[in-house]
Amino acid sequence: MAESLCRDCTELVEPDDGPACSICGSTRIVSHPELETLAIAHIDCDAFYASVEKRDNPALRDVPLIVGGTSGRGVVTTACYIARRFGVRSAMPMFQAQELCPRATVIPPDMAKYRRVSAGIREIFEAATEVIEPVSLDEAYLDLSPDYLLGDVPAAQALALIARRVEREIGITVSIGFSANKFLAKLASEMRKPRGFSIIGQREARKVLAPMAVSKINGVGTVTARRLTATGLETIGDLQRLSEAELVARLGKFGRRLSMFARGEDDRPVTPHRAAKSISAETTFRTNMASAAELVEVARPLCDRVATALERKGKAGGTVVVKLKTADFRIITRNRRLPHPTQRSAVLLAAARPLIEAEADGRFFRLLGIGVDHLYPATAADPPTLFGEEG
Repeated sequence: MAESLCRDCTELVEPDDGPACSICGSTRIVSHPELETLAIAHIDCDAFYASVEKRDNPALRDVPLIVGGTSGRGVVTTACYIARRFGVRSAMPMFQAQELCPRATVIPPDMAKYRRVSAGIREIFEAATEVIEPVSLDEAYLDLSPDYLLGDVPAAQALALIARRVEREIGITVSIGFSANKFLAKLASEMRKPRGFSIIGQREARKVLAPMAVSKINGVGTVTARRLTATGLETIGDLQRLSEAELVARLGKFGRRLSMFARGEDDRPVTPHRAAKSISAETTFRTNMASAAELVEVARPLCDRVATALERKGKAGGTVVVKLKTADFRIITRNRRLPHPTQRSAVLLAAARPLIEAEADGRFFRLLGIGVDHLYPATAADPPTLFGEEG
């Protein structure tokens, strides 16, 4: 069983192949004995607002940059990693940040732009999994369990592909935490920023958690951390030495939650914030493609995946949507309303084929997606024809 992942070519490689990838030669290798069994990820954009501004203005690339309020009472929204070396942090009063880093460039946030960038990143997430829980514009939890995984690669590879697509298509970097639950995934994503990919396995969780401060636990704010420290509970290891009953006696119901987290356990599911209004699957080509026949063949397994997802969710699609991305990153979407809602892959492909053929006019494409919207209950899917056959 392969236990190593190359973050550059995104391929799984044998763990005994050495420190460099046997396929592309990269040394950005992630190895872990639980690599192929974990399914929960936390993805956090690195210094999001500042990274977007540096992307859009190359003159800012190598300078300390602070995004935030520029008035006398303004606060830091985001500081780039160069500014952070001087001690600048988010939520710090701007006057204090400028005292620490007087040569920093300060610009106000452009929230409309950041929302557009966030939406583009969300599209990349949606190509990998059906279950995404946004936390803010720049971070989200993903459930990459087999039931929700949309791609044709396992979870770890899907995450490497996400990171690579965000870098190439959005122009910023992300850090990924990969684990068995949300608590551990969040901690892992903070371990090696920027551009990190860190794993905390279930079997090693207690050992990894033990030296961490209690403030690393969800729900332990400044006041609670001070209260715990006052009673000699400074690290998660200190919590691990107490039974659940002892923690409940000291802290009430929250003691039970603390006990779980201290053991590396977390029963919170990854919960999407809104019901799905569409279902889709897409793939990015290794080599750009122009042939209509080849594009239709790529569409065939995508239709299969969408049909499977419709059945699993108890839904039927009323409109087929084709998404194409040209070699110069222009996105084209075309749709066709179906005569009746469907769950059938063949019906999806039959509707998508002419849409693809109409766009395949010699241009090269780097991505193809097939989706459905106008969702109906499964009971409306594929009604019988007058001859007693499915339509």
